[in-house]
Amino acid sequence: MVENAQYLDASASAPGSTTPLETAWVRVREKLKSEVGEVEYRTWLRQIVLGPLDEDELTLYLPTRFLRDWVRSQYEERLQTLWRTEREDIKGVELQVKRGLPEVPADDAEDTEDATGPSSDSTPQSVVSESRSDLAVPLDPRFTFDTFIVGKPNEFAYACARRVAEKPSSPGFNPLFLYGGVGLGKTHLMHAIGTELTRTGKVSVAYMSAEKFMYRFIAAIRSQSTMEFKEQLRSVDVLMIDDLQFLIGKDNTQEEFFHTFNALVDAGRQIIVSADKSPSDLSGLEDRLRTRLGCGMVADIHATTFELRISILEAKAKASGTHVPSKVLEYLAHKITTNVRELEGALNRLIAHADLVGRPVTLDTTQDVLKDMLKAHDRRVTIEEIQRKVSEHWNIRLTDMSSARRARAVARPRQVAMYLAKQLTSRSLPEIGRKFGNRDHTTVMHAVNRVTELMDQDASFAEDVELLRRMLEG
Repeated sequence: MVENAQYLDASASAPGSTTPLETAWVRVREKLKSEVGEVEYRTWLRQIVLGPLDEDELTLYLPTRFLRDWVRSQYEERLQTLWRTEREDIKGVELQVKRGLPEVPADDAEDTEDATGPSSDSTPQSVVSESRSDLAVPLDPRFTFDTFIVGKPNEFAYACARRVAEKPSSPGFNPLFLYGGVGLGKTHLMHAIGTELTRTGKVSVAYMSAEKFMYRFIAAIRSQSTMEFKEQLRSVDVLMIDDLQFLIGKDNTQEEFFHTFNALVDAGRQIIVSADKSPSDLSGLEDRLRTRLGCGMVADIHATTFELRISILEAKAKASGTHVPSKVLEYLAHKITTNVRELEGALNRLIAHADLVGRPVTLDTTQDVLKDMLKAHDRRVTIEEIQRKVSEHWNIRLTDMSSARRARAVARPRQVAMYLAKQLTSRSLPEIGRKFGNRDHTTVMHAVNRVTELMDQDASFAEDVELLRRMLEG
């Protein structure tokens, strides 16, 4: 175990007093730095501090939850691989937050030049330059009120969106909070509002996802331009934030959004927000933020009905100019029921196939062209669904399902997920093993037997497993 781990820069040479673990850490950092580049390394990875090695699991520390979450999502797998290459005795790497870590040594003016220099669009560093420019993300011209198909499940949300587009900041409609499942039209309505408001050129609109908001905020902090960031956001007439649920667990970003929200509403500016759940159901958001979000107009977009799906397909088929038989539209509306985006994607594939091969759309060609998509909808439960539900139940990360971690708090839920995968899917043991980090089929067999034994011995554990089974099957 390493005691009192200290910051080690990859560019520094290891002093003679360093431990073998610290020497390996220098090599890992050097490799990581050479892979990601100087700018990305300085922005996101320099703050990592070596922690203790407990048996076969190494801990690395980061000073904030944001950095921990970002490094975990973008680099954890690579860190695991690099460490296992360096030290065979290290089976897993855990990233944790530790307050009060030593400051990273400041470099010369070269840092400033790097921070504002060009970078790949795929790297977070591009956010720095974005935070210093116009915050408005381009609106999709396809998403207008005219192209939005209205039915009973979405008519109230549509009416609210129309009202805000005609009279922003109307009493009772600020903020406007739209919520519903994936692919039901929330983003479409937000773009439609923005397009309508900007048509006259008299209203300034800033539209972005909650994820973009967070990246721009943290980039502003790192580039010491937070005042400019605040001024830009608070100077717009309408602020639209999509997928607010992304801010759950991001306390610092929630704090900034809360103050931005108050500043805009107090100034009579309009705020429009979307999420997958209502404000009261967004557990993980601060109570004061949930309260403010619910103080305006909250509109639910319900799951689509068969009639609405038919209307959507008919409108899309007509716009394409391709004849699609009514039986094919009905077949699609029956088979793909949860996601309008996926429904439209299926129709687009059919139309493209008909155009490319020069054959009419029929029920037979539909089944052939869309067999992969239709098969997915026939399958009641997937291994991915099982992994997600089990991870949520035991409050572990989804990545732990395929990680090398062997701690009981992780290993037991993983075994339960393997057991349920065997019970609820038609996948073979080797196929299940591959979904859990390429594990051997004997590992899956052991997990199934172990969970069966524990269910016989522990009634409480058996209830947990049975509850998960009912949730997945229902």
